[in-house]
Amino acid sequence: MKKIIVIMALCSSMGLMAQEAAVEPVKTWKTGGNTGLSFTQTSLTNWAAGGENSLATNAYLSLFANWAQGKSAWDNTLDLAYGLLKQGDQDVRKSDDKMDLASKFGYKASDKWFYTALLNFKSQFTDGYKYPDDSTVISTFLAPGYVTASLGMDYKPNDRFTAFISPLTSKFTIVNDQALADAGAYGVDPGENLRSEFGGFVKVAFKTDLMENVNFQTKADFFSNYLNNPQNIDVNWEVLIAMKVNKFITANLSTQLLYDDDINIVDKNGDIGPRTQFKEIFGIGFAYKF
Repeated sequence: MKKIIVIMALCSSMGLMAQEAAVEPVKTWKTGGNTGLSFTQTSLTNWAAGGENSLATNAYLSLFANWAQGKSAWDNTLDLAYGLLKQGDQDVRKSDDKMDLASKFGYKASDKWFYTALLNFKSQFTDGYKYPDDSTVISTFLAPGYVTASLGMDYKPNDRFTAFISPLTSKFTIVNDQALADAGAYGVDPGENLRSEFGGFVKVAFKTDLMENVNFQTKADFFSNYLNNPQNIDVNWEVLIAMKVNKFITANLSTQLLYDDDINIVDKNGDIGPRTQFKEIFGIGFAYKF
């Protein structure tokens, strides 16, 4: 009899434990990110070949918050970057300035495809100048600012690659500085603060480890305006290679290629027109992943 009572008590305890495990909430959010601060320095003394002393620093913060439950998925990313450069006798200048927020909600259509809605915002933190003229502002917060809203399909075969394809996309260019707006900067009509475009949009992202402690990430956006020169495709392509030295010290190489047919640039000869823009930053510094 005592054995039966003990067995019944054990079974009851196991049943209670199973019920508690069954009601334990399922984790639907996955969050994380990484941040870093890098430095580049050049010092010359009696250097016959010429050159200037320079000191540069760049900081970045990259965050993600992803939610998934059943057939639904919601991915959010925030990328921030800022850099300063001091060269020779020149004043401190800005060398990098980025604000990029993206939110993507999808509902599973098949094993690898999602019906998806995407919202993306891009801008910068501080004023940019027409160097060596450091009094003429050519950009600032929300001048330009870009908002992209899309409906389409997202292809996600694995955790490393994603391709979002949208035939229905609205792109808004904001120039919230009246002097720049009056000049028709960034493709807005002179005097207007907003330019609206409608077209097709593709966003591709890929990440992988090239080798131990060397991570490669790239993402590219392509936009075609159906209503005006659809053959002229806007391109924004970014690459980041992070090389880990130890737990905290890393070496980073980042590049960004931009082309927008609506943005006119003055070249060395004084000619005005759209140009391919390219930026490359290399630095060694501290990094932390969380």
